[in-house]
Amino acid sequence: MKRNDDIFARRLQGRIRTAIGGLIVCWLLIWGCAPVGPDYVKPDIRTPDAWYARPPVSESSGKSDAGVLARWWETFDDPALTALIDAAVRRNLDMKQALSRVREARARQRGRRADLFPAVDAAASASKSRSSGKSGAGGTSELYWSGVDAAWELDVFGGLRRSLEASQADLAADEADFQDVKISLMAEVALNYIDVRTYQARLAVSRSNVATQEETWALLDTVHRSGLGDGLAAEQARYNLESSRSRIPDLKTGLAQALNRLDILTARPPGSVHEMLSAARPLPEVAIQAAIGVPADLLRRRPDIRRAERILAAETARVGVAEAERYPRFTLDGTIGLEALSLGDLLQTSSRQWRIGPALNWRIFDAGAIRSGIEIQTAIQEQAMLAYETAILNALEEVENALVAYVREQEKLTALKAATRSARSAADLAEQRFVSGLVGFTDVLDAQRSLLTFEDDAAASRGAVFANLVRLYKVLGGGWDVVRPAASETQPLIPVESHETTP
Repeated sequence: MKRNDDIFARRLQGRIRTAIGGLIVCWLLIWGCAPVGPDYVKPDIRTPDAWYARPPVSESSGKSDAGVLARWWETFDDPALTALIDAAVRRNLDMKQALSRVREARARQRGRRADLFPAVDAAASASKSRSSGKSGAGGTSELYWSGVDAAWELDVFGGLRRSLEASQADLAADEADFQDVKISLMAEVALNYIDVRTYQARLAVSRSNVATQEETWALLDTVHRSGLGDGLAAEQARYNLESSRSRIPDLKTGLAQALNRLDILTARPPGSVHEMLSAARPLPEVAIQAAIGVPADLLRRRPDIRRAERILAAETARVGVAEAERYPRFTLDGTIGLEALSLGDLLQTSSRQWRIGPALNWRIFDAGAIRSGIEIQTAIQEQAMLAYETAILNALEEVENALVAYVREQEKLTALKAATRSARSAADLAEQRFVSGLVGFTDVLDAQRSLLTFEDDAAASRGAVFANLVRLYKVLGGGWDVVRPAASETQPLIPVESHETTP
């Protein structure tokens, strides 16, 4: 009996080895076959050789510095800004959602890869039944079974491989989306921080003017009450003072909203950063120069373009998945187990059983459903191609607009600084002439109002210069080359002027 068991075991082992060897050969042959459907080739999209905005410097100067691109905000030398951006990257809820989508895509990819290999299940069953005596086979019977089932779809025509290819591209698209969310988040934090510092600077301007106008009104009111002057000048000074005061509430509102937005971006309740940023601080004085590169750089820098390109790759692979439905599916099924009519006999050698064999499934008639599926997926692929081209055009437009806004705002600030200097001189002269009796107080009012307007506009424009630099960083796809040239060096770069806090 034992000898028979050994013979059976050796035969079973030999058959299993033969089956496994055959499966390996089949697997190698299948992977050597080209899958159906188009092979993806990254489109060759031509971009302009230079920016149309024609910045007054060379676009191609400097090479990308990965460290600078990764932490561009550190070029502002502002610890508060650095702390806020680092906190936002760690805590922001949108970032966490994007990261969760990446983990989901990775899990889906692992699932698609698993489809290429055999699926093995362990199972066991026990049943007891009684047949009717009228059926001619009356009586009670038992059946016990335990074993392992295996099934493997042979990917002869590459449908599963195309599905894996699509899932890999989907994963890359989600990773690019994560980077896009990160870039947008860092830019939004920086823009709101710039708003905070800009509102604080504008509030300082308004409060300084209010203090000056309070002194003027108090003096004129005293003169009027003493009977040495008329009340017209005092009333004019009073409404000028109140007009200046009326600017302050709106500035405080804007400041509070920017602070609250920073709280939300860093996943904290409103009011958390108010104390941290309560002390007014000017925007950095350091001169920074930005190398903007050439339009072709956008194809690798912009995460949204990378995402659109990976979506195109995924949809191209899914055309192959759809075309694979035209062909038959081959499956190898096998079972190894023990089966007996009584539990005591289940472990006997004679209870062993096995089965292995191929199966074929072919949809030979479906009223055109497969063809329609291929046409649908081909149309989706075409849409993805158009979306990719659109993403590139939109990126080019955004950079051109950002360049224009960035350069022109610097020109505007230069003019406002000159206007502010002249307005300050005019205000001083008007006060001197009024005291000398050479002009009326209306001239003083006009000069003070003009000075307040120009100082406020200059403070706002200075913030806009830095905001446009951040927007330029964002639309360039995550960073730019920052160079701090020596005094003797001439770098063909776009400069960010070092603007004084007070023009």
